[in-house]
Amino acid sequence: MRKKKWAEPYLEAHTDYVLGHPEEYRGKWHELLGCTVLHVEIGCGKGGYLNAMAKMYPEEGWIGIERDKSAAAMAARHAIEEENADLHNRRLIAGDAQNLLDWFADGEIQVIHLNFSDPWPKTYTHKRRLSSERFLELYRRVLDPETGMIRMKTDNKDLFSDSVLYFLQGGFTFTEFSVDFRSKPHPEDAVTEYEQRFLDLGQPIYQLAAVRQKPADMIR
Repeated sequence: MRKKKWAEPYLEAHTDYVLGHPEEYRGKWHELLGCTVLHVEIGCGKGGYLNAMAKMYPEEGWIGIERDKSAAAMAARHAIEEENADLHNRRLIAGDAQNLLDWFADGEIQVIHLNFSDPWPKTYTHKRRLSSERFLELYRRVLDPETGMIRMKTDNKDLFSDSVLYFLQGGFTFTEFSVDFRSKPHPEDAVTEYEQRFLDLGQPIYQLAAVRQKPADMIR
């Protein structure tokens, strides 16, 4: 995304929504957002999914993480300046998800969302993928050991097939799995403008939900 000159001043002017020091809320996110279920979208882009889902599920907490300052500023602006904005259950972190352990306590998150993440197609960049081994190790720490789940959607077949292996090798198992997710109605899951572009082209959406394998399951 082209760098926007107004982005960083906008982020700095709205630290009540775009948290400048998210580490201060480590272990306190449920209390801050008044929720029992905490969702974290990593790589939330312009915030279309985050904002739509936060409105669809106002009783649940939603946090978006975006390292690109211009994208994060656009996500913040869309939320803050929307008509009748109600931000009680959502916040934004403009930072890199590799710092996840600094921001969230062990077992604090119920659902992690990976939506249309950068596929990093070249082999030497695969380690940057948000579904790669190094990130799965972080997710394993911050996910609720009983109910924690990772939900992933992508239009990229190679990223999806590789990610399936990453999850299996990382000790996860699948509770949902689809190679054409939108072939059936899913009113529970918001469709963003970005995703709609692929749907208009007839592009299948690949989707999965993964949970950590329990020790008993791994023995079988």
